[in-house]
Amino acid sequence: MSLPLSPASPSPATDSGREAATHAPTAAELLDFVRRTAEDAELIASLPLDPEGRTWVRLEGPAGSEAWLIGWPPGTGTGWHDHADSVGAFLTASGELIENSLAARLPTDGWQTLELTEGVDRTRQLTSGKGRAFGRHHVHEVLNESVSEHAISVHAYYPPLPQIRRYSRTGQILRLEQVERPEDWQ
Repeated sequence: MSLPLSPASPSPATDSGREAATHAPTAAELLDFVRRTAEDAELIASLPLDPEGRTWVRLEGPAGSEAWLIGWPPGTGTGWHDHADSVGAFLTASGELIENSLAARLPTDGWQTLELTEGVDRTRQLTSGKGRAFGRHHVHEVLNESVSEHAISVHAYYPPLPQIRRYSRTGQILRLEQVERPEDWQ
């Protein structure tokens, strides 16, 4: 299911008066987009919520980016993952989410198991209206730790997600478990 949203501001005109090619949105521009989208109360209220599992609706993001509105029942999460070569941003529109992330640049290919060094773990509490932008190969997990309240968030990625790598984690050991392609989640 896809809901149309107005794209970000149009590309500036070139000196000759023709439209310039659309530039790739930066992580900061994606954060601005998710912030503005999360302020659309009617859109946020339109997301069907399921008490058992996450729900999502694809949105039109700015400049060819991929965007999603996601509902999080109490006690749900993503597991550890990254978004490969995409930059991104997400913001909590309602409720509260927790993001656990790694403050370390991981190798992008050719490994199955890594031992993480001490001190790489970061945790962010993202209450309604709070979000963050991130760069390529950002490894994180997002959780709704509430026992009674749904959370809703808005996400945007550019380029559109080429893949998601899923990881398991035991202590300081991070293990690549699965690589998903767009046809796996769309």
